[in-house]
Amino acid sequence: MEHAIYLVTLVGTALVVAAAFSSLIAFRFGAPLLLLFLCIGLATGTDGLGIEFDNARIAYFAGSLALAVILFDSGFGTPLNALRQAAGPALSLATFGVLLTTGLFGAAAHYLLDLTWLESFLLGAAVASTDAAAVFFLLRAGEINLRERVRSTLEVESGTNDPIAIFLTITLVEIIAAHANPEANVLVTNLVLGFLVNMGLGAIVGVLGGLGIVRLVDRLNLDHGLLPIFVLTLSLMVFAAAGAIGGSGFLAVYLAGLIAGNSDIRAVTILKRFQDGMSWLAQIIMFLILGLFATPSQFPAIMLPAVLLGLFLMFIARPIAVWLCLVPFRLPRPEVAFVSWVGLRGAVSILLAITPLLGGLENGRTIFNAAFIIVLVSLVIQGWTVGPLARRLGLIVPARLGPLDKVELELPGSAHHELLAYRVAPGSPVARGERIPRWARPSLVLRDGRSMRFQDMGRLAAGDQVYIFVPDRYPRLLDKLFASRAVVDPEDADFFGAFAVDPARSAAELEAAYAPGLTEAEQKQTVGALVTARLGGHAEYADRVLIGPIELIVRDVDDKGRITGLGLSFEPTAPVARVPVFLSAGEIGDRLGAFIRNWRKPAEAPAAETQAEETSAPGPAAGRRGNP
Repeated sequence: MEHAIYLVTLVGTALVVAAAFSSLIAFRFGAPLLLLFLCIGLATGTDGLGIEFDNARIAYFAGSLALAVILFDSGFGTPLNALRQAAGPALSLATFGVLLTTGLFGAAAHYLLDLTWLESFLLGAAVASTDAAAVFFLLRAGEINLRERVRSTLEVESGTNDPIAIFLTITLVEIIAAHANPEANVLVTNLVLGFLVNMGLGAIVGVLGGLGIVRLVDRLNLDHGLLPIFVLTLSLMVFAAAGAIGGSGFLAVYLAGLIAGNSDIRAVTILKRFQDGMSWLAQIIMFLILGLFATPSQFPAIMLPAVLLGLFLMFIARPIAVWLCLVPFRLPRPEVAFVSWVGLRGAVSILLAITPLLGGLENGRTIFNAAFIIVLVSLVIQGWTVGPLARRLGLIVPARLGPLDKVELELPGSAHHELLAYRVAPGSPVARGERIPRWARPSLVLRDGRSMRFQDMGRLAAGDQVYIFVPDRYPRLLDKLFASRAVVDPEDADFFGAFAVDPARSAAELEAAYAPGLTEAEQKQTVGALVTARLGGHAEYADRVLIGPIELIVRDVDDKGRITGLGLSFEPTAPVARVPVFLSAGEIGDRLGAFIRNWRKPAEAPAAETQAEETSAPGPAAGRRGNP
């Protein structure tokens, strides 16, 4: 018995260490990290090194707990401004998008696999949600600096679509296991009612749990070493409480993290670091267990139809669902195309594919194997092409800041202030003499091993270590002051234009200098207000507006979304790759309006010419009317 404990511990830790080392390969070559984790699990499983693991209940239990940890960390790290910016498109994708993907994919699965309609929709529900961990690791590993709107949409969608897919999967498993064959209207009614109850209870428990976590952390004077464990335990308690009363525990734990992360919770820096590590550990454990549970020798029997279904999901089902969900929102076609492509399937899909095995379904193993192959196809094809596609569609923007050396230190007994340690980077604004704002309180400077008061140091120099007291919700201005200059790619040298334009200047000056054809009402606005209006009321970093012969580029915005820097270019950027589909509702309306106007012109032109001839050249009737 004692020997078995040592052996299991040795094998388990060796797998975790191997997965951790594989992350270095992923960061070096931009490979999908989830794919490496799964491959390690497959290599050590039944058909690899021979480790036997076929307990579906343990795999599902461990995977569910790991997913709860990941979702809490995802919600904790999602800022409210990102949620507000992308709430409409992301929530539409997370709800209607999952349903549409399930329906389209299920129809294809019914004809490609020997499954009933309900089993086909079950497989569709299992692979309908995207994997946030895989998506954002690829963005980080490839150093892809995406436009903020696209990044926020993907982040919020990935964090909120799992509960809907989980509800659909579990409900369909229960219906099939009960050997029920309900009519279509009865099935839809039960799904809608069950969905409302499940999500409603989960949302209530999640909101109350998040508020409770914040209140307990602020009230209890726990040791800093115990506090992160206490918060993690509370989050799992929220997850379990919601599930125990029939609600969505996954939605509850995500909302609890969202509320806790956007409140003035104590020791937020310590909590973020701990949860980041726990999220990594949860991902490694979940992916390895799912890889161990799979049996690759069973894959060849369904390899061809499963690969075809994976391609159908990537090229047909997901794009159609994304386009239909985003039609009401006036998003550019390149952004819609990118969102439709970056729908990577991952551990959640494999985890949900275990539920048919738990329910004792006849074709449970077929559904699991098909889902596993579909995930592998998605990671291999989509995972390697995220970066090139983003560049091809023109969604990459130059980085705002260069390298930044910053350490966040928690202040004991203070819930609303932090101590930040910055190292002055060469070429940074403070190294060039820029002043630190008044709301920040520099207290100590380390230079050449000596510590001195900030007031006695004079001008800061590169290499100085500066300790500053700031409110815990400090603006981004400090990072801009201490960061080095961003290294701009030669292709992006002219990205922000050759000239700077003051956003507070009158647009009438723009009209006088360049004659872009502004209306009288537009000339009464400031340049910043004009650009914001042309962008639909919301401007973000790197937005571009073409006005006549010039192009105005947003160089920077403040924390409230107001434009603080503009660039002007006389040579508008080359058009990005054309996307023949993904028209938004606004573009559809514009094209219909143009078509109607063009259609009326040929009909109106002859009528106008006839009327002009009748009025200008008097005919016989006119002459007779003029005689007595």
